[in-house]
Amino acid sequence: MRFNKTLMQPAIIALSLAQAALLSGAWAAPVPAPLPAEHLSITQLPVASPHWIYVYDEAFNNETDSRLNLYDGDSHRLLGQIDSGYYPGFTPSPDGHTMAVATTYWARGGHGPHTDVIEFTDTSSLAITGEVVLAPTRAQGPPTSYNIAYSKDQRFIYSTNLTPAASMSVIDVEKKQVVADFDTDGCVLAIASLERRVSSICENGRLLSVTTDDTGHEVARSFSDPFFDVDHDPVFIQAAPSQQGALFLSFLGVVHPVDLSGMQPRFSAPWSLVDAKPVHHWRPGGTQMLALHKTLGTLYVSMHQGGEGTHKMGGSQIWVFDTNTHRRVARWPIDPAKYGAALAVQVSQDLQPLLFVTTDTSTLLILDGKTGHLLHAEAKMGQTPWYLINP
Repeated sequence: MRFNKTLMQPAIIALSLAQAALLSGAWAAPVPAPLPAEHLSITQLPVASPHWIYVYDEAFNNETDSRLNLYDGDSHRLLGQIDSGYYPGFTPSPDGHTMAVATTYWARGGHGPHTDVIEFTDTSSLAITGEVVLAPTRAQGPPTSYNIAYSKDQRFIYSTNLTPAASMSVIDVEKKQVVADFDTDGCVLAIASLERRVSSICENGRLLSVTTDDTGHEVARSFSDPFFDVDHDPVFIQAAPSQQGALFLSFLGVVHPVDLSGMQPRFSAPWSLVDAKPVHHWRPGGTQMLALHKTLGTLYVSMHQGGEGTHKMGGSQIWVFDTNTHRRVARWPIDPAKYGAALAVQVSQDLQPLLFVTTDTSTLLILDGKTGHLLHAEAKMGQTPWYLINP
């Protein structure tokens, strides 16, 4: 078929005129007023809930740019985050108003000169309120409950050092400065007790306890008797805080209760999570494998089937124990194929507790702390979820 170009010309001209009319009308339309300028502001958080949780996240496996995600376990909302640098240690103040984060920042991202620092964050706004620069000796490693610790009277912070010599720095919270350092004889962790005492776990199975004065300087120290077998069944350093002190758990599933409420540590008789002849070799494992509800006396442990050297392996079940009777009261399955293996557990301390579980697929699971019923699964909450902590 052939087209007659002469006949098409009037139609093309008419179309062009219509387009021109539309364009001229558009240009004649009034120009809207510019949008108002936006200004960044800080909003106060609502009143803290016992079901809020801080979830440690290495931010897409970027170890130099981690953060603490603040998450509401009831509304299933991310409320905010605290930047936490490289392999941080962190702890809330005894009154819950401040989060202290001991961390490291590298001048060129992942290399170059670095600065060790403790940063103080207001937990009602997540705004930084101050900092203390540390000597470049801070112990860098996966977070535990006791990388750093406030003294019970909130006057000092104890921060662990490793160069590889082990020592402790004492930070005056009000003055925002390091006021003392003392050697810890190869012992690590900072477990605060009484008003001015801090204990560390030693490679020979003992506890070192150091008492400080009003200036933060050491005035006394003592070593306990050994309370676990270092060679045949060592304990995890990821202990669970208890009413009197802490519960330590061994690689083979033996619970070691430590009472730090007196002048010297006291050790109750250890008890086992597994039978004398365990079936299929059930063992605890993960990166924060146990959590204790202090009032109810309920202990939650991530368990897996494995042998020697599997103490970092995530669990396929959460075992629940009554610490008063030492009896297991429940076994709650975690579906590794759907959610990943359970690496870390923490429980809220109210009378209607939630159990928080993070997995190796970065999923945060929220379970009813009494029934084990799965209430919610939040994907991508922590890329490498080492540790959970309640405010």
